[in-house]
Amino acid sequence: MPQFLTTPQGRRIAYHQTPASRVGQGPGMVFLGGFKSDMGGTKAVFLQDWAERTGRAFLRFDYSGHGESGGDFLDGAIGDWFEDAVAVISALTTGPQVLVGSSMGGWISLLVARAMPERVAALVGIAAAPDFTEDSMWAGFSVAQRQELAATGRVVLPSEYDPAGYVITRRLIEEGRGRLVLRTPLNLPFPVRLLQGTADVDVPQTVALRLLDHATGPDIRLTLVKGADHRFSTSDCLNLIARTVEEVSLA
Repeated sequence: MPQFLTTPQGRRIAYHQTPASRVGQGPGMVFLGGFKSDMGGTKAVFLQDWAERTGRAFLRFDYSGHGESGGDFLDGAIGDWFEDAVAVISALTTGPQVLVGSSMGGWISLLVARAMPERVAALVGIAAAPDFTEDSMWAGFSVAQRQELAATGRVVLPSEYDPAGYVITRRLIEEGRGRLVLRTPLNLPFPVRLLQGTADVDVPQTVALRLLDHATGPDIRLTLVKGADHRFSTSDCLNLIARTVEEVSLA
């Protein structure tokens, strides 16, 4: 059963936390999931199991409106989920953490890193999707979809992950414009590793290359995995994530 934290904004956030069981195993890890994902996903559970085996501290949680947390998904936006991440990191962890952000979680991790860099030991992005509400959703809308969004406040996009499609709200798009990270300087003064599959059709490798080119920092690297898709959850991909976390923990 999860534990729950009430954020300063009054949102009830579900989480699972594993304390460190060995001294000297490096900083704790925080997993930040993707859009409409939850903390019960393959990568999050794999990393918790790996953390328990290696004695590392680990935290996974559901943003508001996701998984077992309170709230309605359709009421949420990037800023809300960023605030959720800041709240759990601030309240439940001590010292700098390794942020492991998957897809949207990569964007949230970058926002956290920009807001509180002193709490970030390293950042691992898995198919990171910064600015996707603007560069993928809004930019990909047809004229009719933009008109529908303006008139009704929402539009439905097809998704292979949900037969009913994803309902995209006007607030998600408009609020996201105040959270963009690829339009202004983005300094990441800690080890950063970006993992990206070449067969990812949801977040193409051009996004990873743009982020690599845009961000500044002393130790930023991109690893392309040929044939890996957006889920990045094969055994080889999962083991690569673990090795990457271990590497940046020792950097």
